[in-house]
Amino acid sequence: MTATGAERAFVELERLETLWFNTGTLCNIECLRCYVDSSPTNDRLAYLTAGEVEYYLNELTQLDLGTHQIGFTGGEPFMNPDIPAMLAECLGRGLEVLVLTNAMQPLMRPAVRGQLLQLREVHGDRLHLRVSLDHYTPELHEKERGARSWPAALRGLRWLAANRFHLSVAGRTCWCESEGKMRHGYARLFATEGLPLDAYDSAALVLFPELDEAADAPEITVDCWKILGVEPSAMMCATSRMVVKRRGRASPSILTCTLLPYDPRFELGPTLRDALGSVRLNHPHCAHFCVLGQASCSVVS
Repeated sequence: MTATGAERAFVELERLETLWFNTGTLCNIECLRCYVDSSPTNDRLAYLTAGEVEYYLNELTQLDLGTHQIGFTGGEPFMNPDIPAMLAECLGRGLEVLVLTNAMQPLMRPAVRGQLLQLREVHGDRLHLRVSLDHYTPELHEKERGARSWPAALRGLRWLAANRFHLSVAGRTCWCESEGKMRHGYARLFATEGLPLDAYDSAALVLFPELDEAADAPEITVDCWKILGVEPSAMMCATSRMVVKRRGRASPSILTCTLLPYDPRFELGPTLRDALGSVRLNHPHCAHFCVLGQASCSVVS
């Protein structure tokens, strides 16, 4: 129930379109406002292994949930030494794969680039990489991601584009600019860099709203769906779940979504079968990011 005694909104899992794996919260950089506080020292979520990913892929097959996309997030996924094997296993099963990356040094190591080229050669556009570029100018991107992060990210993005990877870019909307201005700025950048991306396509350039757990958030009741003209089926938790492995635990567990890796209220159990129920929208991110922001980490072209 909400503070006023109204029934809090909930979302049923309609179908598991996307299963996310958080490969671990370690990252090569520390952003000012990282959604999950990733950094070079944060290992609250430990590295998943290829064997653990395979376990859940087998469970997907057993449950016949109709899943067609696997997402990898972190941290920086290419910090995890098992990421090439994980990608190969998912793609080898005919699944679409989306990897969220900063495209910096972990991805640009020669061995990793060679493995990615092999995967692209065999599986083509079923391997999709979404590169974080927080603004279309180096000054504001580096305000969020730190000094010298812009040239490193652009180098990786150029390499991925030159080698014809299925690409998109993720930006942030914390800069007090209109969406139109932001898309126009990214369009200029993409044209200057020769990147084959349409900044006016919301799947090619995904703009994420800001998140602040401490900010006052409206409580979403069951009546809000009709008031807002939003369907519960449009929420991320209606079609996705995320696998994480907490530091010190022997095995992974399933969470409701990518944005709530630490809150125990959103831990559903160790297996996908445990995670097939409904989710109450009792976190500020539910309101700001999903219901009002109408954003989803899983949108692909």
